[in-house]
Amino acid sequence: MRLPVPRPRSLAGQLFAVQAVLLTVVVAGYALFTYVSDRSQAEETAGLQAEAVARSVADSPSVREAIRTSDPSTSLQPYAVAVVRDTDVDFVTIMDPRGIRWTHPDPEQIGLPFRGHTAPALEGRTFTETYTGTLGPSVRAVTPVRDGDRIVGLVSAGIRVEEISARVRGQLTALLGVAAGALGLGAIGTYVVNARLRRHTHGMNATELSHMHDYHQAALHAVREGLLMLDGQFRIALINDGGRELLGVAPEEDVVGRPVTELALPSPLTGALLDSKPRVDEVHLTADRVLVVNTSPVSGGQRRGSVVTLRDVTELQSLMGELDSERGFTRALRSQAHEAANRLHTVVSLIELGRAQEAVDFATAELELAQALTDQVVAAVSEPVLAALLLGKTAQANERGVELVVSPESRLDDGLLPDTLPARDLVTILGNLIDNAVDAAQGGVRPRVTVTALTAEGAADPELTLRVSDTGPGVDPDHAETLFERGFTTKQSGPGGRGLGLALVRQAVGRHGGSLSVASAEGGGARFEVRLPLRGAVTGGALVRCPGGGA
Repeated sequence: MRLPVPRPRSLAGQLFAVQAVLLTVVVAGYALFTYVSDRSQAEETAGLQAEAVARSVADSPSVREAIRTSDPSTSLQPYAVAVVRDTDVDFVTIMDPRGIRWTHPDPEQIGLPFRGHTAPALEGRTFTETYTGTLGPSVRAVTPVRDGDRIVGLVSAGIRVEEISARVRGQLTALLGVAAGALGLGAIGTYVVNARLRRHTHGMNATELSHMHDYHQAALHAVREGLLMLDGQFRIALINDGGRELLGVAPEEDVVGRPVTELALPSPLTGALLDSKPRVDEVHLTADRVLVVNTSPVSGGQRRGSVVTLRDVTELQSLMGELDSERGFTRALRSQAHEAANRLHTVVSLIELGRAQEAVDFATAELELAQALTDQVVAAVSEPVLAALLLGKTAQANERGVELVVSPESRLDDGLLPDTLPARDLVTILGNLIDNAVDAAQGGVRPRVTVTALTAEGAADPELTLRVSDTGPGVDPDHAETLFERGFTTKQSGPGGRGLGLALVRQAVGRHGGSLSVASAEGGGARFEVRLPLRGAVTGGALVRCPGGGA
């Protein structure tokens, strides 16, 4: 049977143990230091007290008078006993210059030699010493008794070391009581602090926290989606590799601790990051990406920050645009198939009526009309992707009652577009401009959209120009600045994708270093013009010009 392996102590428990041991060592060390210091001070005080008593006895006239008698002990012994009783000393010994005792706490010691040093006193000096006599170790003072210029006796007063230790032990007991109280209060405070720490660390030990940190870092680097954490002051607390890539932050740039407003993001995206309310699957554009943004505030009573996730849907958005175009083509083909069926029935009916020549003329006229449209588009724009786009958009526009024409000045030969300008971006730019123009022109008296596509041949800086004009109501000057922002639309209702087309156009144009302008068209309506460089790689952003030439 395997015994369960004990779980390592939590980080809070380890800190509590360390703090408790440290506090105990500090208090014990202080107590020991205080004990040694107090003992030394007590011995010094005892020596001064013994010296004062010895001097007082030596200066007493009655002592000198008793010494002159034939039996000094008879008078001095009661006197010494009284002094010991009235002062805080353990003995007072009065002796002759030879050291023979006249007094002693033990009467049997009277007449015996004094145990200790007397030479300094015989020289006329008062001194103190620690010596072991008949009463045990003591701190004593010895001073001479003078009768005129003669030394007629010696006085020794002392306090036993045991008594001094008892005094120090009493002080130490009080000190230990205070130290124990301090240790108890410190332990309680440490427990409270570590209980709070245990709640914050969820009872995990240092190893578990270290492993969690390693997993945390590995997960952040492994996740392809962008992750951004903001604190309560909207400063960046964390950003992973995906977030740096999607927001255009260099890997070596240290942005942790900086406000999110310093990232130079588009204002709608910055506003979403600064909003305290949650955002769900919002589409935002950066310089070269289409991002889906989700924000969630960190719960906890007060604002602690927010967690932001970012997903790159640039390719998906492009595919959705192509899918929308394909759906439009399908609807146009369905409509054309319906019209073709009607025309075919007409031809069959003419034949059945015996009017074969009229049937041939009718069918030939329809074929010539369709072929003329195809020839017109292909002659002007032989680049296959754009030609197919224009043919499909023409059918869509006709279905919605809008005439779409390619201007006679258009000229775009196949093979002129460099590899740095992919056809997908051209479809995004021209397709969205045409859709926007058809929406604007639809419902007018003579709804019409004119498309111009041409290249400047032989120029030092060749460029592609795409121009789309409509006969709609034109551009409101109040909306000129916000026309290309994500979410802007003048439509009253519609599906959730409204307001993204022109923003995608500006993004694609900026990605290739081109310029985008909007002005009033001749005869009313709006005219959008895109200029894209055709030579090499370029950098920069889309320059948007508004009506009247203002940038």
